[in-house]
Order: sequence, then structure tokens, then C-alpha cells
Amino acid sequence: MKNILNLKKKAKKYRKELFEKFLLLNEGHPGSIFSMIDILVVLYHENYLNFNKYKKKFDNNLLISKGHATSASYPILKEFGVIKKKDWNNWGIKGKSNLRIFGNNAIPGIDVTSGSLGHGVGVGVGMAYANKLDKKNNKIYVIISEGELYEGSTWEALLFASNYKLNNLNIIIDINSLIILGSTQNCMKLDSIKEKIKSFNFNVSSCDGHNFKSIIKSLNKKNGSRPKCILAKTIKGKGISLMEGKPKWHYWNSLSEKEIKNSLEELK
Repeated sequence: MKNILNLKKKAKKYRKELFEKFLLLNEGHPGSIFSMIDILVVLYHENYLNFNKYKKKFDNNLLISKGHATSASYPILKEFGVIKKKDWNNWGIKGKSNLRIFGNNAIPGIDVTSGSLGHGVGVGVGMAYANKLDKKNNKIYVIISEGELYEGSTWEALLFASNYKLNNLNIIIDINSLIILGSTQNCMKLDSIKEKIKSFNFNVSSCDGHNFKSIIKSLNKKNGSRPKCILAKTIKGKGISLMEGKPKWHYWNSLSEKEIKNSLEELK
């Protein structure tokens, strides 16, 4: 229980740090970022990525396919000492910083440049397949948005992963039911995501993407001889009530002083 409380505190801390940065930058993608912060907290702090403190790097790889949300990992990487505090402090204020709204592999701790949606699973599949050929035990974790299921390249990669039994591959779908255009139900229905991916012979499970015990339970399920896919039900903009479930917060919007004050109060 103590550890769960610690994870909750870290998630709130990271949301606050990112919110304050977006205020400085006057840009960002808080809806997509805040929906998956809790998942990232578990992956990093429950040691699924296996941090090597001597090399200052992770043995397992995390790919955030929805590149507009990659900055969700920056405050966490700063805490691990992978991203320099100087880079974090200079981001949006003064001087040079490696940090950008979209992630790229020039940033320490970011393994792939992403943002063109629908390619993250393919890159992850390639890395998982290469690890198999090289007889490496490293695991690959890929976080995608459900909007990336509109991309044919995603399904091609799933087919490849299934065919080659890439049980070192773990895909997490951040299902907040919203894309830039609005509700996925009103755009192009995706149901049933679970049955579709099970038909590709994946080990599929579901979790509450804001419940740490639920996330851990799904991550701990054995892959067996198959690749794994976790369907994480989330809320876009989680943590700030004026953003929650609002498609417009895919992008940054101007806020009044009162809205900023109330949002910071919620993040205490």
C-alpha cells in the first residue's frame, strides 16, 4: 500500500511539473500526456524497464509511438538522472536544451523519433525481432494511442509479431476514446479492439490505466509464447478537471489566471 501511495505522489508531481512547463512554452499536448502518466510511472518506477544506475540507461526499451506525448517521460528521466537537470531547467526559459515537445532519439532516454502515427509498433516489432535473432533477453514496451489503430501499418506490424511469436514484445494501447477530431465512436468505431487483437493470437488483457494495482497486474501477466497487448482504459487530460474528457486539450489552449490557479491546486 505504501508503494502505491508513492506512485500516486510521483504521478501528481510529474503532471504538475509538465503543466508548469507547458505554461512557459505555451504549447504541448496535455490531454494525451496526462492520460498515460500513470502507466509511465509504473513502467519506470516498478522496474519493468530495468534501470542500470551505473550506465544511466535502461536495459529494456520503451517506445512512445504517439510522439506528441513523448515529453510525458521527461520529468521521470530527469529524476533518474538520464536527462540533465540543466536541460530540463533551460527548456522554455533560456539557453540551450535538448528537450522538445516531440521526442527524438537525440534526447537521452528516448529510443526512437516518433510522431508520424502508426509506426511505433513496427519499430518495436523490428527491435523485438532483432533481439530474438541475437538471443537477447531485452523486452520491448510500446505505448500507442487507439487512434493509431486507424493506421494500416499498425495491423501489418501486429501480424508480423504474431507470425514470429515475439513474446518479448509488450504493446500498451492508451484508450482514452478521443482523437483530435473527437470521440472515436463518432469517427470510426474500433470495437471490439480486444477481439480484433486476440484474433492475431496476442495475449490480451485489460486494465484501468489510472489504477496502479490494475496496471501492475496486467504487466505481470506472463506472455507465454505470444506477444502481449494491454488495453489501458484512460481519461484524456486526467488530473486536471477542466481538461478531462475534452478533445480540445489534445493541444494547448490559453488559460485564465483563475483556471491556472485551480489547476495547480488540483495538482498539489
